[in-house]
Amino acid sequence: MNNSSLLADVSGIPYFCFKKMRKYLLSLALVVGIVSMNAQEKVTNNVNMENKKSTLRFIYPQWQGGIVDHWMPDIPAEDSSRGYYLGAQLLNYLAPQTGQKTVEVPVSLDINDRATEKGISARSVILKQTKAALDLLKENHPDRIVTLGGECSVSVVPFTYLINRYPDDVAIVWIDAHPDINLPYDEYKGYHAMALTACLGMGDEEIMELLPGKTDASKALIVGLRSWDEGMQERQRKLGIKGLSPQEVANDRTKIMEWLKSTGVSKVVIHFDMDVLDPAEIIAAVGVEPNGMKIEEVVRIINDISSEYDLVGLTVAEPMPRVAIKLRNMLNQLPLLKD
Repeated sequence: MNNSSLLADVSGIPYFCFKKMRKYLLSLALVVGIVSMNAQEKVTNNVNMENKKSTLRFIYPQWQGGIVDHWMPDIPAEDSSRGYYLGAQLLNYLAPQTGQKTVEVPVSLDINDRATEKGISARSVILKQTKAALDLLKENHPDRIVTLGGECSVSVVPFTYLINRYPDDVAIVWIDAHPDINLPYDEYKGYHAMALTACLGMGDEEIMELLPGKTDASKALIVGLRSWDEGMQERQRKLGIKGLSPQEVANDRTKIMEWLKSTGVSKVVIHFDMDVLDPAEIIAAVGVEPNGMKIEEVVRIINDISSEYDLVGLTVAEPMPRVAIKLRNMLNQLPLLKD
């Protein structure tokens, strides 16, 4: 299956289908658009030296790190498994069109290439795609990276690249309902749940050797955290990673800004997993953990950080476009459209 058949030409969705998707698409556009435009405005208004910094839009539709089809029984397993691929394309379609250079990491669509090796599902293809992503960054040498995924592991390559580019001067703000601090051989084998620990230099030995940098757990903060797999709260405590619940940051940025100040850094990378959002407002990801953050709260926090620190990396991850998948499958069953 080629990429074009999987996407079914997102830009050509008929109006009646687009109308059905309106709430989902407008909500995604609000999140991606406002954050991207405000971050871009900050760059534009900086001093001349800052204006010379290059920002790369990094489309990284990796889906293999998630084992998610059992959470969406209303969608065919192959479609839900590869849903992050379509999600990345939709995020890029909805995001503001700027003069940023855009590159896309080549990602396999082979549904069968997901053997579990060394405690990681789809390890071989993830390793290959990690190398491809690193090659693109080495080729382009960006100063800033905005990554549109893809499951959560799409932050690993750009964040470790930026940590290496700005030694000892980068903090990670991980906006996520989950801590993503799994390790190989844990019960859950999905690499997307190992993303933050990978940024800290912990994980599969061969993957860790590829990554250009790592940071200390004291420079990682999880915001919106409210769900842990068994044993993960204890691991988080042992690692010393601070976490803040949605309620702690809903109306007050103080704890985030105080933590950032304590790190002594001038630069920040932000990971935004869409499952942090409250499902009562929007179901944009696989996870539907209740009592999450509002869109406005996430946008405000990201822009508050960007107003006081040099935001060098931003990832929007884990979009699972359930409605778009169902509409695409409907269109594939209609006459004339495939002539």
